[in-house]
Formats: sequence, structure tokens, C-alpha cells
Amino acid sequence: MASGIQNNKHYQCPVEATLEVIGGKWKPVILWQLRTEKLRFSGLQQSMQGISPKMLTKQLRELEGNGLILRKIYPEIPPRVEYSLTEFGKTVLPVLDALCRWGNEYLGRECTLDKQQLPDKK
Repeated sequence: MASGIQNNKHYQCPVEATLEVIGGKWKPVILWQLRTEKLRFSGLQQSMQGISPKMLTKQLRELEGNGLILRKIYPEIPPRVEYSLTEFGKTVLPVLDALCRWGNEYLGRECTLDKQQLPDKK
């Protein structure tokens, strides 16, 4: 198993580093929302029920700091800010796609199990 150091952090394996960068409740969802289009802060917040503005700001800053998203400020009044994936950020899309496929299979299995466990209504 490979280990390494990135951003002054020591990782025991590459999976640990990956989860540090894209793990958590919100980061994968943000990246998934940005996979096909640029979005403004309000668009991201509307598409992600339950995230607070403070948490969204924190997660966007971390993703930007890790080089996965680009924050573009337009010189307008009021200022317009758009978020998009960087070229490096796009490299995580196959990982997210695999998570999506796995999640669909998991949910399908869960639905099947739930139906099998329900008592027959007579």
C-alpha cells in the first residue's frame, strides 16, 4: 500500500487522501452538481437541500483550495460569482460516476429487501 505526503499531511494510503479531498456529506454532491454546468452560489444551495450558506461556503473554499473547482468573479454590480470544475476537478468524475452507479444498485437492493420484508396485506 502506497503512502505519501500532500499539503503537509501524511496519508497512510491513497484512499485516505481521496476521502480527505472529496469526502464528507457535501463535497461529492457539490462536485456532482458542477459536473455538467457552471453554477452560482444560489443555484448550488437550491439544488442541495439542507446545506447552510456557511457550510456551502466552507466546502466551496476547500474544494477551490484543493484545485477541484474554479471560482470566477465577474466585474459587475452586483458581483456575479460562478463555480465550475477545473480540468483537475473533472478527473474525479469517473469516481463520482462509480459512486452513483453503486448507490443506484444499493438503493435498488434496499427497495427489494424492504418489499420482501413487508407482511402480506390480506
